Amino acid sequence: MNGKPLALLVAATLIPGVVTYGHHSFAGTYHEDQLASIEGELVQFAYRNPHAYVHVLVEGEDGEVERWSIEWGGVTQLNRQGVDRFTLKPGDRVVVTGAPGRNPGDHRLLMRGIERLADGWSWGRRPEEVVD
Repeated sequence: MNGKPLALLVAATLIPGVVTYGHHSFAGTYHEDQLASIEGELVQFAYRNPHAYVHVLVEGEDGEVERWSIEWGGVTQLNRQGVDRFTLKPGDRVVVTGAPGRNPGDHRLLMRGIERLADGWSWGRRPEEVVD
């Protein structure tokens, strides 16, 4: 038996793992050493892979309303942490803390914590509640 079938089998087994392991760098998009906080009305909770997003309307310093996009973990990770697609809904008043985007005009954060003001529900206070 020649070694080609074995080599193909090994490659077919390893390549998906390499592709799955590939991930973009949060440091290229966010100032991970900084923290910012916003408060506003949740308008969309995009519960999807590879990352969920929370979209919040925030009144800016000039009185204009800005739409912020907050990047969160993936569905599997959030499920393990007790978050599902019904956890947040449009109209929820939230305070979000996160690493700000490198371009301030993008109004982006990388989620570090969120609190729903109506009932005090929160995420990001326990050690396991982090974005991987």
